[in-house]
Amino acid sequence: MEILNPQTPEELAGLLAESASAGRTIRVGGQFTKNRMAGPIAPADVTISTAALSSVLQYEPRDLTISVQAGASFAGLSALLAENNQMIPLDPPFFDQATVGGVIAANSSGPRRRLYGTARDLVIGMEFATLEGKLVKSGGMVVKNVAGLDIGKLMIGSFGTLAAITTVNFKLTPIPEESAAFVLNFRALDDAMGRRDEILQSVLQPAALDLLNPKAADIMGLHGWCLIVQVCGNAEVISRYRRELFNPDSLPHESVLELREFTPKFLEVLPEGTVVRISSTLAQVKPIMKNLDVPLISRAGSGVTYAYFESPAEAVLPGKGVIEFAPESKKAALDLWPEPGSDFAMMTKIKQMFDPRNLLNAGRLYGRI
Repeated sequence: MEILNPQTPEELAGLLAESASAGRTIRVGGQFTKNRMAGPIAPADVTISTAALSSVLQYEPRDLTISVQAGASFAGLSALLAENNQMIPLDPPFFDQATVGGVIAANSSGPRRRLYGTARDLVIGMEFATLEGKLVKSGGMVVKNVAGLDIGKLMIGSFGTLAAITTVNFKLTPIPEESAAFVLNFRALDDAMGRRDEILQSVLQPAALDLLNPKAADIMGLHGWCLIVQVCGNAEVISRYRRELFNPDSLPHESVLELREFTPKFLEVLPEGTVVRISSTLAQVKPIMKNLDVPLISRAGSGVTYAYFESPAEAVLPGKGVIEFAPESKKAALDLWPEPGSDFAMMTKIKQMFDPRNLLNAGRLYGRI
């Protein structure tokens, strides 16, 4: 199928309006790196990519803000910011291929969400194109922008089911003077959880705190129950972390990247691979880690656990589990999002407001929207 590549936001808005007026279904994305993520990709009459919308529109290093088009490479943007010792600390998976718009539409984040938050905490403004052919701006380039409802927040995690993101404005974070990653090994889950609790209750708060069960640790070349602690600050802060963690083993930078890219690598090796994301309280992390006998990685300071199954038939969804990645050919038969929550009715109404004929990325929000 031909993929249309609009060169400007106005052209993108025009293509959406033209397709919608003709009643044609539309598939929209960037580099489409997350095709195995979320709901099934319904056959579409028109496919539109935002990849050509890749410009940096405004960058104010002193103000710690940047405005960039949705098709920009997230890796390229990160490299640009690093020249000024700045960053957008989302560290999403598929880092090297993902576009800015794709990261935001999928609400992707990585291990450091514990310290820096998710896209909702870092996006301060947005522009998006609607099926009516309009370009709508929300928020701005000021970090403390509190003027009314920020409708752009609706686009974060919507998987392109409401509109097509054209521009994203971020607040930036200085790159810490120093950073390090440590790995703590334990023979038993109880010991690992006890150490996690001690770290969470301490004065020093790490950027990331990931707990791997032995099966996930083995994939990364580690052993036992592993607590990976990412820390940042000046040299004195790093030294204090090392002391208070009782001189732990250092984790090489390559392993930190491997942790970030664990999901893409798993799916690359296993065509039938299925990834379940389980949201929970911090206290519920322990029983989740105890009761599932597959590779597990828990953002143990945030309450989000990822379970890795070799096929959809083996997948189980405890608590508030969602099948985040699955083979495209199997998604239609899977209950990807069993417990959508009390706000689902409102989400459905919002979809009707933006796309009453269900033309745009139909079913991409875990098969329900």
